[in-house]
Amino acid sequence: MDGGAVKAVLFDLDNTLIETSKAGGAALQQAGELLKTQLGLDDDSVHNICERFKQKLLVEQHERSSGRSIDDLRARHWEESIVETLGSCSPSLAAQCYVMWKNSRLEVLCLSPEVRQLLKQLRCRYKLLLLTNGEAKTQREKVEAVQCEDFFDAVVVGGEHLEQKPSSSIFRKCFDMLHVEPQDCVMVGDSLDTDIQGGVNAGVRATVWISSAKSSELDGPVKPDYTIPTVLELPDILAQLL
Repeated sequence: MDGGAVKAVLFDLDNTLIETSKAGGAALQQAGELLKTQLGLDDDSVHNICERFKQKLLVEQHERSSGRSIDDLRARHWEESIVETLGSCSPSLAAQCYVMWKNSRLEVLCLSPEVRQLLKQLRCRYKLLLLTNGEAKTQREKVEAVQCEDFFDAVVVGGEHLEQKPSSSIFRKCFDMLHVEPQDCVMVGDSLDTDIQGGVNAGVRATVWISSAKSSELDGPVKPDYTIPTVLELPDILAQLL
């Protein structure tokens, strides 16, 4: 962590600047209400379908060469989840569930006034870059929905490049875009495996892990330099890195 003054801060997006998990939960509730209305399902059946959909999101591997769009892929997640629970499902209902889930999630996502103010203040002193993993179309839709692009000097979406976090190559691209060296930068994110490990791999000045967990003990090999419960506490960390 030794070095000169910090010149740039790299931020993750999901569950770092915006509460994607909470928005996803609200969106699942909306999709569940649609299923109840359309099929007259009980709560247990709806819960089972939604949980299956969540698991498919966690393990999905969207290949750009497959010819299937992310929208088609996720509509298929809904269809498979309903079939696995009920035995059958019309593609049109699955498509309705996907559209409801997607639009509801985007409507809920936002940059809080406090986070907006934080980014404005930091931009006066540091170069800021948004570095988010994920499928390109999905992540760009989030960036547009929360209207955050103007807070950053650059926005880099992993799905638009050959490699994503924690690969060093995408970090090098970020450093080049900002005209800074790795030791000039701080990486901030909620994922130990992608954000923190990626920052370590790339040789940044410091890594800051966003974790609301009560216990700060880490069992795995990835060790952040700092841990804070919310990104709003980041200025206190940066003040230590002068």
